[in-house]
Amino acid sequence: MSHPLLRRVLPGFAVSSLGDGMAVVAVSWLAIELAPASERGMWVASAAAAYTLPGAMGALLLGRFLRHRPPARLAGWDAALRAGALGAIPVFHAFEALGVHGYVALLALSSVLHSWGQAGVYTMLARVLPEHDHLAGNALLSGVGSTATVAGPALAAPVIAFGGPATVLAVDALTFLALALTYLAAVPRESVPQPDEVPASRSAGFAVVRRTPAPAGLLALSFAFFFLFGPVYVALPLHVSDDLHAPAGVLAAFYTAFGIGAMAGSVLTGFLGRLRLWPTTVGIVVAFGTLMLPMGLGAPTAVSVVCFGCAGMLWPPYASLSTTLFQRSIPGALLPQALAANSAVRVLSVPLGTALGGPLVASLGSVGVLRLSGTAVAVLGLASAAALTIRAAGARR
Repeated sequence: MSHPLLRRVLPGFAVSSLGDGMAVVAVSWLAIELAPASERGMWVASAAAAYTLPGAMGALLLGRFLRHRPPARLAGWDAALRAGALGAIPVFHAFEALGVHGYVALLALSSVLHSWGQAGVYTMLARVLPEHDHLAGNALLSGVGSTATVAGPALAAPVIAFGGPATVLAVDALTFLALALTYLAAVPRESVPQPDEVPASRSAGFAVVRRTPAPAGLLALSFAFFFLFGPVYVALPLHVSDDLHAPAGVLAAFYTAFGIGAMAGSVLTGFLGRLRLWPTTVGIVVAFGTLMLPMGLGAPTAVSVVCFGCAGMLWPPYASLSTTLFQRSIPGALLPQALAANSAVRVLSVPLGTALGGPLVASLGSVGVLRLSGTAVAVLGLASAAALTIRAAGARR
């Protein structure tokens, strides 16, 4: 926060994160209102996917045009596109010209540059901060996002009650407009150091990750981790409603506990810089899976909520530590492409796991899926720890 450039960027980043936290509720709620009653499930899933998945395609297909752009410009263009596409939704809705197909299309358009925008943010941070401050910087941005996951939904509820979900998306669009102006006007191009140019193809990010063992292994770990967590988004609501016969407030308690834990984890992340990054990252995966198991083992609801909150406390450290490992492993000129590839994999993995959750719940039940997900994440962490130990032993030999 003492860095003058990042201090100018942080307010806009915080405001847009809050708007995105509000949109988590509004995106699904507006889809419910627009979709035919018999097709609501399909369109809610389509809207949620459209708000994230196109960013994965943009990471690969737009590399030819964006890989040489300054990181602040990448982040600014992403915010500007989101502001425009999301802002069109309440306008069309006000004139009663918004159908569910057009709604999903506008959501998809809004997310096309998101992987590049995220890559721009963390590339800019890596270039303006010394290496020993990368983890602290990543933790701060993660902490802002975690705060939004707690405050955003709470703010969205009264706005939806009085103005409808389209109003929330209008607010979200304004927050992204503020962020775009921050990046495009408050960050001079010469204020972010530029590395020596390295020729790169449009898939250079994936290529350099594939050629470098550490980032390649990290990308595989991240994909598997987020993919195995994805079914929880299907199983947990059904567990609360069908198994516990509890009201929506209990489901809100799970997510609020996770968000509060994430806020605490963001604060703690900045103090992990003295630990060895790889063992700590793998240990987080093991602990996360273990903390999810009480939900699938019949533990009392209060215990499950607390354990889920503790799992949430591990989410920001994993994101920050894995990003720091990328920043330290990839050549500077290729960092935007590599981080865009990393973001694309993350964006893709959770929805794929969520899509798998439907068939799994149908065959195993919600409790069985929760138990399977927690066990699989823990086993993934243990297998990664074993591979890390074998690699270290080979390096010593």
